[in-house]
Amino acid sequence: MTDPSYHGQILVLTYPLIGNYGVPTEEEFDENDIIKNFESNNKIWVSGLIVGELCDVPSHWRLKYKLSEWMEKHNIAGISGIDTRALTKNIRENGTILGKIVQQPSGPFLGLEFNDQNERNLVAEVSTKKIVTYNPNGSPRICAVDCGLKLNQIRCFISRGARVDLVPWDYELNPKNFDGLFLSNGPGDPATCHKTVKNIQQVLVSDKVRPIFGICLGHQLLATAVGCKTYKLKYGNRGHNLPALHHGSNRCFMTSQNHGFAVDVSLIDQTNYEPLFT
Repeated sequence: MTDPSYHGQILVLTYPLIGNYGVPTEEEFDENDIIKNFESNNKIWVSGLIVGELCDVPSHWRLKYKLSEWMEKHNIAGISGIDTRALTKNIRENGTILGKIVQQPSGPFLGLEFNDQNERNLVAEVSTKKIVTYNPNGSPRICAVDCGLKLNQIRCFISRGARVDLVPWDYELNPKNFDGLFLSNGPGDPATCHKTVKNIQQVLVSDKVRPIFGICLGHQLLATAVGCKTYKLKYGNRGHNLPALHHGSNRCFMTSQNHGFAVDVSLIDQTNYEPLFT
């Protein structure tokens, strides 16, 4: 729920009982001033939550809030008593749909407007507005482009001794100022991030060769920068144990995936690039 990749989306959870652990404190930070228990600083990014059954009596030694209390604090709507597995089956058969949580038992629902959030630049809405440096004396120096980054990605870099310079989504990249470039995950349509793609292309043609790693949206932006196109999936890959085939060996890896868009490699520059996994 605190993952910025879900900005603008209503999240449907199919597990039958939700909230039985409750929510820990939002006031606990580590030595790098990164909030400990969440993926973004004091922010729920989902627009709404749909669950089958909500636990009203959570039990956990780190409990600070009930799930409903925490959502109310952040002004996020939720609804329970929904057959979420039937709803998920409907989405699987018909594709991702626009929706609203309405506090009204039956129709007609007059005056409701449905706007596709993917037409907005969601990345600009979630990205940092300033440069933030973590572990300034660390090495190597990683430039992390914040397209909707999860804080655990920063934790992973720091735990390996790296310095991390977190920069806005449209920041002009200079390979002289970093040892590696990291393109984060994020929400929405990669096609809205023209500035990020242009900045990545400048790094690719630079005489300063730097390793680049893109995850989720970041991977799609890197693929776009080398000539590929992206397209919206009927419904996203949202789960664990999804197979990815390694080109060349045809070995199958089971992976965790969370993305609503995919890369079309038919236009890839085959002289310089090739797909690694599908």
